[in-house]
Amino acid sequence: MGEREVKEQRLLGQLREVPSLVVAYSGGVDSAYLAYAAHQALGDRMLAVTALSASYSERDRQEAQAVVARFRLPHEFITTDELSNPAYRANNPDRCYFCKDELFDKLDEIVAKRGFTAVAYGINVDDLGDWRPGQRAAREHKVLTPLLDAGLTKADIRELARRAEVPVWNRPASACLSSRIAYGIEVTPERLKVVERGEEALRALGFRQFRVRYHEKLARIEISSEEMPRALDPAMARRFVEVFKELGFKFVTLDLEGYRTGSMNSLLVNIQK
Repeated sequence: MGEREVKEQRLLGQLREVPSLVVAYSGGVDSAYLAYAAHQALGDRMLAVTALSASYSERDRQEAQAVVARFRLPHEFITTDELSNPAYRANNPDRCYFCKDELFDKLDEIVAKRGFTAVAYGINVDDLGDWRPGQRAAREHKVLTPLLDAGLTKADIRELARRAEVPVWNRPASACLSSRIAYGIEVTPERLKVVERGEEALRALGFRQFRVRYHEKLARIEISSEEMPRALDPAMARRFVEVFKELGFKFVTLDLEGYRTGSMNSLLVNIQK
């Protein structure tokens, strides 16, 4: 048995020790694999819960439903209202804390009302290397971290998800839509919809891994290095301009550093995790 398989067995063993579990399930590969593993370990004594809000895209919802259907996971949608919180809308660097605090409040209610034992979410070893204020909310709510506790990295999770035929095993990382809006610019449903429409347009143009970063009147497009040559084609550049000016942007830029997760965090200095 290899190291990856040892980690997987450790994960399943830890999950079996929990009498029942609510999994915070966004539909990305981490939470999808965690929900799959929890179902393997606990059967119907687990429940995957997906929070719907303006910051959660329709595409994310569809992909979350595909995994649920594939494995017949016990699953529910709930609604969260983080945008009603002025501290969230202000979009300071701790924005994610208020989102996760709202989410875990709702999941704690499910635990209390329906007799579940605990809540878990899909943080992994690689997530410790970036600014993620949502981790503070998880600690405050005593949320379990099974993937992290088992020592699983992102690469481990993708490979184990691939072997299990989890449909989103190779899905590009996808944080919430609010993460695309530059810190200090208020998060509004209208701005989130603009970002979502921009990213759907890039997907329709055939790109796979990208971000649309919202900087007031400027759209900053990040494209993966593998796809950059196509993005740099003059005809494609003109198409970018057409698409994003139709969405209301005055300036359209292609970030030559390319796609990378957490690029907004590069502006943050001396923040403690």
